[in-house]
Amino acid sequence: MYQHIEQNNILATEQYCFRNNSPTEKASLKLINEILLAPNNKLTVGGIFCDLEKAFDSINLEILLSKCEFYGLRGKTNAMLWSYLSDRYQRILISNSSSNTTTFSEWGKVKHSFPQGSILGPLFFWIYINHLLNIIAEPSKPILFADDTSIIITNPSPSKFKEDINNIVDNINDWFRDNSLALNFDKITFYNLDLKIVMKLI
Repeated sequence: MYQHIEQNNILATEQYCFRNNSPTEKASLKLINEILLAPNNKLTVGGIFCDLEKAFDSINLEILLSKCEFYGLRGKTNAMLWSYLSDRYQRILISNSSSNTTTFSEWGKVKHSFPQGSILGPLFFWIYINHLLNIIAEPSKPILFADDTSIIITNPSPSKFKEDINNIVDNINDWFRDNSLALNFDKITFYNLDLKIVMKLI
């Protein structure tokens, strides 16, 4: 699967987490570089910094497998992935140390999420989030690191700059909702370097 992904250049270069030769430092350098270049080019610059609520636990398995098929993981490979991901169950264990007792919840079928900590986990998340970059319009510069999405926006026109911000926020919010993911609006921040202000996007 990794070989197929790499040979066909399926993953966007803006995805930095869990990849060879793409450490945190590279993502940070890219982010800083985009910010510093804008004033030199007389551009208004700002950043939208997004956080997802329980991103890995919210992955819809049917959507994930349809994305795998879209990227060429079809036939027996897709059937094997479905076998691996489906019909999993979980329950909650509660230990009471004072009475030295243990209680279990009933078993519940897992309809969302994939096995975390697995070798395939990062690959599944790459595939799931990869198409997000297609709806972020130029000349914005997205940088993805796991479930954190940073978007640098630049424009020579302040009015067009504000329009770009509103459009991007609407587009990414719609995309996350359509893919069973939710933005954590308590942690989403917009920072305008020219106005030196930080504000929450709501």
